[in-house]
Amino acid sequence: MNEQLIELWKEGRTRFTQLLDKITEADLVKKHGESPNSAGFLIRHIAEVELLFAKNVFGLAEVKITAKTLIAGKDTGEWTALDELKQFSAYAAEMLEKAIQMQEDWSVSIETKEFGKKTKAAAFGRIVTHTAYHSGQLALILKYGS
Repeated sequence: MNEQLIELWKEGRTRFTQLLDKITEADLVKKHGESPNSAGFLIRHIAEVELLFAKNVFGLAEVKITAKTLIAGKDTGEWTALDELKQFSAYAAEMLEKAIQMQEDWSVSIETKEFGKKTKAAAFGRIVTHTAYHSGQLALILKYGS
């Protein structure tokens, strides 16, 4: 089952990775309309949350993460180094895949302050849709932002 879930997650994440392939450093400061978040902020945020899920939800203790976007609670304008953001996103993908692979029972319940009590299967759905949700925002910024 884990291999099928990894396949599902990777396919869903292509909404994000395809944008990363096209983005330029100049795009990182762009915002869409009144949105408070820049493209760079969203890239960092997506990766941070994937890492938090790998570590805190799926139990991969080796994950190294300081959730700077969550700590700040807003876009601080510091997410402007494209290579660094791409490397961080690749690290997040590697760790989340490893965490998914190591799961033995998807029916086990976990509880977090962010979304309460859920099975690991439901939490998996949450991280897949979180990445897709913010990828949509990123796509809008890249298409219409300034």
